[in-house]
Amino acid sequence: MLDKLIAPVTGLLDKFIPDADTKQKIAHEIATMSQKHAQEIALAQIAVNKEEAKGNWFQSSWRPATAWVCVAGFAVNFLISPLAAPFGIIIPQADTATMLPVLMGMLGLGTMRTTERIKGVSK
Repeated sequence: MLDKLIAPVTGLLDKFIPDADTKQKIAHEIATMSQKHAQEIALAQIAVNKEEAKGNWFQSSWRPATAWVCVAGFAVNFLISPLAAPFGIIIPQADTATMLPVLMGMLGLGTMRTTERIKGVSK
């Protein structure tokens, strides 16, 4: 799309700039302007990503904390509650309908990350 916009502008250069070298230089600058802008945006996003990756303890620990909550819920449902029931101790069950999609999503993303590392796609 940008090429369609750039072509008429470079065509106008023929009418206003007689020097061929200057005309080519300006045409090149116009043609590469969008690429330079896209590169600046990408570099700014990289800087933001680096700052977000540093984060703090709370930001970097939400996934492990979520996993531990799911593990604790499953431990209550499938280990602690069945072992306590014969002694007459009733322990409320955690809602696995809510935990299971969260845990499966986390396990799926972890598996994808491991696969990437094995294939050498990422660091």
